[in-house]
Amino acid sequence: MSVEPRPAADPSIGELMTQLSSQTSRLVRDEMRLAQKEFQESAKRAGIGAGLLSGAGLIAVFGLASFIAAAIAALSLVLPVWAAALIVGAALFVAAGVAALVSRREMQQITPAAPQTVASVKDDIREVKDARHDRQ
Repeated sequence: MSVEPRPAADPSIGELMTQLSSQTSRLVRDEMRLAQKEFQESAKRAGIGAGLLSGAGLIAVFGLASFIAAAIAALSLVLPVWAAALIVGAALFVAAGVAALVSRREMQQITPAAPQTVASVKDDIREVKDARHDRQ
């Protein structure tokens, strides 16, 4: 009588398919949880940032309106009021155009959402492909 344990038999195709199904389901669920967590963190930060930016923007508008009125008043000392308002208005439109171009360039450099999840899914796919090729 031998005391050594007998080696376990190789799992059957049915058992392997069951394992594959459960592991695939778990992998998909884990990836979805990771993506959801990344999106929640991004949305929370975006919401806080948008709220603060809105408040700052409103205060800046009031300050800008005061400076515009002061610029028109200063120019009206040497020009008619209508000409001073026209010059200041044109300068504001030029500044708005420059700001729009800079904003457009920044928007084109936005990274895709959930880069960590995308990288993780790509790693999973690569590993599954490698494992499949190793068995053949």
